[in-house]
Amino acid sequence: MGMHTVVWGSNPFAYADLADAFASFSIPRTVFWPYFTGFVLLAMGLFIIFKNDVPEAHGMDKLMPFGRLFYALPMAVFGTEHFVFDLVALVPRWIPGHRFWVYFVGAALISASLSIIVNRFSQLAATLLGIMILVFVLTIHIPHIVDSPGNRFFWAIGLRDVAFSGGAFAFAGTQSQLRSSSAPSLLVTLARFFIALPCLFFGVEHFLHPQYLPGVPLDKRTPPWIPFPILWSLLTGVVLLPAGVALVLKKNARLAATCLGLMILLLILFIYLPMVLSNPSSIGNDLNFFVDTLAFGGAALLIANAMPGAGKDHSHV
Repeated sequence: MGMHTVVWGSNPFAYADLADAFASFSIPRTVFWPYFTGFVLLAMGLFIIFKNDVPEAHGMDKLMPFGRLFYALPMAVFGTEHFVFDLVALVPRWIPGHRFWVYFVGAALISASLSIIVNRFSQLAATLLGIMILVFVLTIHIPHIVDSPGNRFFWAIGLRDVAFSGGAFAFAGTQSQLRSSSAPSLLVTLARFFIALPCLFFGVEHFLHPQYLPGVPLDKRTPPWIPFPILWSLLTGVVLLPAGVALVLKKNARLAATCLGLMILLLILFIYLPMVLSNPSSIGNDLNFFVDTLAFGGAALLIANAMPGAGKDHSHV
């Protein structure tokens, strides 16, 4: 499903006037709510991270707390879309109660996102989120791949969600380590491979098809007004492939995943953010690509934080 009523107090249209104001800027009411959710969680997450996490970190580790924000914020945006757009067609036909599952998944995505950002019941929320996304892979993406094995975009979408599942497991694994010195490393191990395999596939795709957007290589070409579009794609491939290899071999994995997270953030700043600003009303073609890529970058930072490195306990991963 995409990643529709969100209740804001007792009146779901309490912010209707604000939505109408955005409509005057050619942003429809339905498009307003995903933006609203994203901005609220961004403000909340930045406040919590700068207040509680950044002062306690040192050097590059100051970047790590942002991984959970960059990962969770897109999940909330996807969840909001379940309430404002008709996503019933995405539910497999053999599953009963299509509309119920659309709303249930939307509520689950928003709830998990909030839990991860505020770091309350976050281990359970992240574990369940990772399992839910993995169910999407098994019930939606794999059947599409089996039906059309030559469609590389089906592979990219499926592996994207595998990486998203890995990001949730990586975060859940680090929370487990904080709570118990004997915590099993299964979640972190799964996360490492769930993120490494998409990195390898995406890296190859960037060299074979550099005309498509860098990061998560979905079915959209880089706009011609973006400077040096082919160079961006090739540079991303150069980072993706070593990152995937490092995660598979567990050699310099923390450094490699951190570099990948930084590369994705550069893509967000210089490619995806300008795309959204140039056409803010485009959810499917611009905002969704923005949050897809942001979540992938967040997953990279989450697995980096779970890997051994400076200041990390090597016995748990």
